[in-house]
Amino acid sequence: MSGAPLSDNPVSFLEATRTWARIGLLSFGGPAGQIAVMHRILVEEKRWVDEQRFLHALSYCMLLPGPEAQQLATYIGWLLHGTRGGLVAGTLFVLPGFLAMMFLSIAYVLWRQHPLMEGLFLGLKAAVIALVIEALIRIGRRALKTVAARGVALIAFGAIAFAHLPFPFIMLGAGIAGYLRTRAGWGSFAASPADPVSPPDAGQMTLTRPSGRRSAQLLAIWLPLWFLPVALCAALMGTQSVYTQLGVFFSKMAVVTFGGAYAVLSYVAQQAAERFAWVTPEQMLDGLGLAESTPGPLIMVVQFVGFLAAFHAGSDHPLLAGMLGAVLTVWVTFVPCFLWIFLGAPYIEALRGNAALGSALAAITAAVVGVIANLALWFASHVLFARLAAHGLPDPLSMRAAPALLTCVALISIFVLRWGLARTLAVCAVLGAVSTMLR
Repeated sequence: MSGAPLSDNPVSFLEATRTWARIGLLSFGGPAGQIAVMHRILVEEKRWVDEQRFLHALSYCMLLPGPEAQQLATYIGWLLHGTRGGLVAGTLFVLPGFLAMMFLSIAYVLWRQHPLMEGLFLGLKAAVIALVIEALIRIGRRALKTVAARGVALIAFGAIAFAHLPFPFIMLGAGIAGYLRTRAGWGSFAASPADPVSPPDAGQMTLTRPSGRRSAQLLAIWLPLWFLPVALCAALMGTQSVYTQLGVFFSKMAVVTFGGAYAVLSYVAQQAAERFAWVTPEQMLDGLGLAESTPGPLIMVVQFVGFLAAFHAGSDHPLLAGMLGAVLTVWVTFVPCFLWIFLGAPYIEALRGNAALGSALAAITAAVVGVIANLALWFASHVLFARLAAHGLPDPLSMRAAPALLTCVALISIFVLRWGLARTLAVCAVLGAVSTMLR
């Protein structure tokens, strides 16, 4: 069931663990930046997986509910070292962001009005804009190798930015278009024959044959892991307990929410603020800012929601209550992510040579580039400008001077000075803090 790796796997488990820890610490910039970090380290630097396999895995992860970057890490970790590799990769991808968000959530309820903290966040958000732009260029250069793929990316960008179509519909439409294009004999959205394609790297990978028995065993293990904490909360504290409500709500969200943190944000904000009154709309936006400023998936904003919900629930120990609420929320959000990968990855790998499926997944990856471009525009619009004009585009007359200057510094450091992620983030954070202290 675990899918033992082949004996000639050249990547040691210890080396992989160190690399996943490094990726987890550097995974800033939302899904675009995180995918770019993994691509740079795993494909270009380490050469543990080839370009074709990386994009194949990415396309599958884009179809799943939940954070695609964390699921991609789990998928590649599983390819390299089986179930233990997937567990380590997925956990280390989340752990730095979880610890950072826990610290920042505590700091938020204690010192959120301090100008120094406001400045640090301002600098980090400006740096993230530059990181997302770099990621967009990097991923687009590799995923948009055909004219058809570039067309899909443009259509996807317009569909989500201006037509406001739901993310799952865009991904489904792209996949169907890619599949039918190849089946009709009109070519593929994947790399053209002129493009070099890396040779198969099966000698480095985990081989697991999909089977009904294996799937049943996985469900028997992971479903209880997922729901047992929620059931215990309901049994010990009642169905109206804030912990039970958090567990049930975010378990549902883990199944039905596609498109990453940005797509989830409006749904979570509406339910958390209006239905449950866990947070205010302003606090929800603050939580997103905190999540943007930490490594790991942007979906970690739900940890902030869980923290505040339990913190304000009337406990005699509000900080402890908030921490327990955050842990429960993160648990029911990420345990399903491991299940989706371990359950589905063998089937995706078994179909990797299918031309029509490859075209469908390539079309999905191209559409994702358009979606990432929209996310970059959305984030830059809200950080750099005070108000938006028609169609959600920024009003040029409302540009904020300090964030714009900090973003320019970040762009120069990345594209001109070629600084690394950590150095860029640190410099921008310090400059942001200085700018607020000098007001």
